Amino acid sequence: MARPLSRERFAARLYDLRGRYWDTHPFHLRLHSGGCTPPELRRWVANRWYYQLCLTRKNAAIIANCPLPEVRRAWAGRLAYQDGPRPDGHGPDGPRPDVPVGAEGGLADWLVLAEAVGLDRAEVLDERHVARGVRFAVDGYLHFCQTRPWTEGVAAALTEMFSPDHMAERVTAWRAHYGWIAPAGYAYFEHRIPVAREDSARTLELVLDHCVTEAQQQAAVAALAFKCEVLRAMLDAVDYGPDR
Repeated sequence: MARPLSRERFAARLYDLRGRYWDTHPFHLRLHSGGCTPPELRRWVANRWYYQLCLTRKNAAIIANCPLPEVRRAWAGRLAYQDGPRPDGHGPDGPRPDVPVGAEGGLADWLVLAEAVGLDRAEVLDERHVARGVRFAVDGYLHFCQTRPWTEGVAAALTEMFSPDHMAERVTAWRAHYGWIAPAGYAYFEHRIPVAREDSARTLELVLDHCVTEAQQQAAVAALAFKCEVLRAMLDAVDYGPDR
């Protein structure tokens, strides 16, 4: 019987999946180099809306599958962050230092971004621009989190280990290359980057603490690999575009 990895080697195995994150996808490389047209950038934003919509439901699924109250309480803050905390910056368990006072939530911020790139809010909300491939990939991710053990759903969320630096680079690149984007559109990234840094550290600790057998560790690595494939499949569909 194979022995489980040490905590350090297990963390390293998870970090080794960094190269499979979607920031190396050809579309993202073009997006960050200034090579996308306004319609292409709008298509990316409109399709990412469908992923944003999925996040609260997948986090609720992880909570529903988890038998540990302390984990459920810790994970519940993500629901408030995405759907919107109260105007005083509180989540369901009281003040959250990682939620800016007055913030309306990730979904609201994403709609501001959509308007900043020239999309009408109604056309984002009715999902008319969501590609079939994006819908299929996101629905598959939600189904995974609904049907797999909670530890695997949490491990799949570890793509957030790779996202803060990528989002920071995105803001810098967009400001340099796409001066036509309204400044208000950057609120999503400005709010999300510090939260993602804190969330990723807590998420990694959860996975390291609760995936202690060889089988659990393998499943966690596979879950993170699956999530990377979901994100890249989304970009495949966005890159293919409606005109091809």
